[in-house]
Amino acid sequence: MQINRVMLTAIGSVLFAMVAIQSGASLAKQLFPLVGPEGTTALRLGFAAAVLWLVFRPWRAMPKGREWQSIIIYGLCLGGMNILFYLAIERIPLGIAVALEFTGPLAVALFGSKRKSDLFWVAFAIAGIVLLLPDVTSAQGLDITGVLLALAAGACWAGYILFGTRSGKQVSGGITVALGMTVAAIVLMPVGVVSQGLALISWEVLSMGLLVGILSSALPYSLEMIALRNMPTQAFSVLMSLEPAIGALAGFVLLSEQLTLLQWIAIALVIVASIGSSFTPKKAAEMGV
Repeated sequence: MQINRVMLTAIGSVLFAMVAIQSGASLAKQLFPLVGPEGTTALRLGFAAAVLWLVFRPWRAMPKGREWQSIIIYGLCLGGMNILFYLAIERIPLGIAVALEFTGPLAVALFGSKRKSDLFWVAFAIAGIVLLLPDVTSAQGLDITGVLLALAAGACWAGYILFGTRSGKQVSGGITVALGMTVAAIVLMPVGVVSQGLALISWEVLSMGLLVGILSSALPYSLEMIALRNMPTQAFSVLMSLEPAIGALAGFVLLSEQLTLLQWIAIALVIVASIGSSFTPKKAAEMGV
């Protein structure tokens, strides 16, 4: 009975983390008219770094020497993932951007596998991406720049996983996240300040930015760490595969973003590919961090 309760807590943590991330992304998109994606990124990273320092207190066990190299690259990937994703959802619907970005961790999982049968899941992923690619001849097609930005965010997510895993072996997970978020904030906050200036310091913007930072980073990262301690990594990966669907639902409910049937099918193909790849023993449990 105790095991079931622990497992249910872990599952609830993962699901709530995904809802928090996508709700935060929806709220962030509502900030774009006020401070743009650059300013929103600066607020998210700055507030998230501050909260994570309070939660994980990284000063107690700071990395030394060469350990900083992986953490700095990890932080740069984290920052790139954030700003590229926000630039993408400025142009394309949230659910589609999440599905395209998800190709990053999916690629890490599939390339880390040595099973030929995983080529089947690669085909599903490619089919989903192809269906999401914009029709440049149609006025109603997706914005090609938004699609490319979401794919670039996925590439940063892949680097985030690889270097986050390496950093996590040297320093505890919580400290790694806090320091990586700090690196990202140091690099990208000046971009937001230069881009948006005094618009960043209104009470409305600051309060929304704090909420975005908590929902999109501090809260879900903490919940995912709780889940990873209490459930098999394969189960964690399978649950995380639902994130594109949750992103699409968040976009529909919170932003009134309508998707076509073909786009829903494309998102479903990416989800199926991710779930299928999760059944291969590998280290890809970090994909949702």
